[in-house]
Amino acid sequence: MAKYQAPKGVSEYFPDRSLYFEYVRNTLIEAARNSGYKLIELPVFEDTELFARGVGESTDVVSKEMYTFEDRGGRSITLRPEGTAGVMRSVIEHNLDRGQLPVKVWYSGAFFRAERPQAGRYRQFYQVGIEAIGLNDPEIDVEVIAIAERAFKTLGLSNYLLEITSLGDADTRGRYTKDLRAFIATLDLDEATVARAELNPLRLFDDKREEIRALMASAPVLLDYLSAESAKHFERVQSGLQALGINYVVNNRMVRGLDYYTETAFEFSHKDLGAQSGIGGGGRYDGLMEQLGGQSLSGIGFGIGVDRTVLACEAEGVPLPQTYFLDLFIVPLSAAAKAAALLLAERLRASGLSVDIAFGDRSLKGGMKAADKSGARFSVVLGDDELSSGNVTLKDMRTGSGEAVTIASLDVHLRSAR
Repeated sequence: MAKYQAPKGVSEYFPDRSLYFEYVRNTLIEAARNSGYKLIELPVFEDTELFARGVGESTDVVSKEMYTFEDRGGRSITLRPEGTAGVMRSVIEHNLDRGQLPVKVWYSGAFFRAERPQAGRYRQFYQVGIEAIGLNDPEIDVEVIAIAERAFKTLGLSNYLLEITSLGDADTRGRYTKDLRAFIATLDLDEATVARAELNPLRLFDDKREEIRALMASAPVLLDYLSAESAKHFERVQSGLQALGINYVVNNRMVRGLDYYTETAFEFSHKDLGAQSGIGGGGRYDGLMEQLGGQSLSGIGFGIGVDRTVLACEAEGVPLPQTYFLDLFIVPLSAAAKAAALLLAERLRASGLSVDIAFGDRSLKGGMKAADKSGARFSVVLGDDELSSGNVTLKDMRTGSGEAVTIASLDVHLRSAR
């Protein structure tokens, strides 16, 4: 019989590496939650038109990388390649933008792009993202960047670089695009590249081919075209980052991979990850809500790659914090003790403690070996003597020391040790 394997290009996590994944994801989420962001849980698939309009038809994401299929009703459906368009659709659909602004939400989950798999680049990948929608306030830009920075520092990362730029407002983009198109018209480009530039000339800055990079090196710089309003916005963002002690580099050639970005754009990269060095990024997207049928409101957000952040932590040798997977591991030594262990475990679990049992009629030696591997803080052996006396020895798995306690008071002792 064939041995089944996960599809190519899928990242999956199983014990014990899943503990690393969980730690990274939860740390990213907590950084958003303690800044006032609330959970938004989104569909894994949406109407294809949402991403075509929201992400941009000139992007590689839409033109090359989306998983699109026709459902049984003949509708074109796409597995989500990114999070912002879906968030915006939900905000508009449920009138969240009609209440208190900004709307501040976080999300996490799997996303899908039909890319060529390589280290750090997957067809199914995981992100934690945030969006702050409704106000064009440069201090919100600073907060969004600071949330990502704080999460990386909390994880213990240090070998990362923050690059920022401004992509300007509509006035900036109009003047700049005119000159950029004139410059591109002087270049010797293949038909496909010319067609891509006609849709969005900024996309050529995102081209990975060395010959295109060399040609675009002498292109006009967008930061030189900023309107007075955009320049002031960008200055306030930089001042805010400096006030918070957040180090950054201005990259005047940065173009994010999605068409909806305006004004502030940023990217975090990690020095130890090779070609796929980006670990997260985002920016402001004025006009996206209106383009998707909503109000003319601004927004800003980021998406942080959980997979690449895990790789960055591993590359730096960041240790997992000393935590215990379980509060207690019970080793029963008889049929009566196993039945009693189930009752005890459920009572303790109902009180909020985490408990596991050595199943399978193990010997004392086998049961204690299972306790050692369980990640529990404490263990108890439960035999006929313990059942009759109502007392057990609570063993500290760190030190090996034991303390005589009553079975009835186990929850008190376990909770006090937390």
